[in-house]
Amino acid sequence: MDLGISSPQIDNPERGFSFRAEGPLDMRMDTTRGQSVADWLADASLETMTEVIRDYGEERFAGQIAKAIDRRRQERGPLGTTTELAEVVAGAVKTREPGKDPATRTFQAFRIFINAELEELARALDASLKVLQPGGRLVVISFHSLEDRIVKQFIAGHSRDVFDRRAPFAEPKVMHFKALGRTKPGEEEVAGNPRSRSAVMRVAERTGAPA
Repeated sequence: MDLGISSPQIDNPERGFSFRAEGPLDMRMDTTRGQSVADWLADASLETMTEVIRDYGEERFAGQIAKAIDRRRQERGPLGTTTELAEVVAGAVKTREPGKDPATRTFQAFRIFINAELEELARALDASLKVLQPGGRLVVISFHSLEDRIVKQFIAGHSRDVFDRRAPFAEPKVMHFKALGRTKPGEEEVAGNPRSRSAVMRVAERTGAPA
């Protein structure tokens, strides 16, 4: 599994993933169904926007950004383009890590939320238990901590025997995976492909029969 979005998707302004180029505020992976970010933001409550930005973007200025979006809606109507959203966020975020656009975390949060990416990841990981044969390997490349945490916990949870405390003498449920480690890009790879800098690859090997 290679998670997140691809460079061609980011570089196509019409997809609405990039805060650097103007395009429709969409961000849907499948543009034939579901709400766009613009449609969702038109009616989302202040509380919901704050939760999404905070939980999916790990943004410490979530409250200020949500209030700025709400104020912009009231004064000038709904947001419709990526640059409009980026400008609102930049006006609300007063400090940011060097070299990082103020809108990075907010765009990440809205993209993950609108596509239910974390829920899709959890379902895909569960499905791997059903299709991998003994000796088969699960390889997942994630690009931010929320994804990596889910993958790490999934592998860890299936890499040890589970004992039922209510039945201490019963046979334990046999582990399904053997964790084979974690890999991050080296300096040379990051130099050649800066977008790889946040990548984490985790590998696990199937040990038992398919679930």
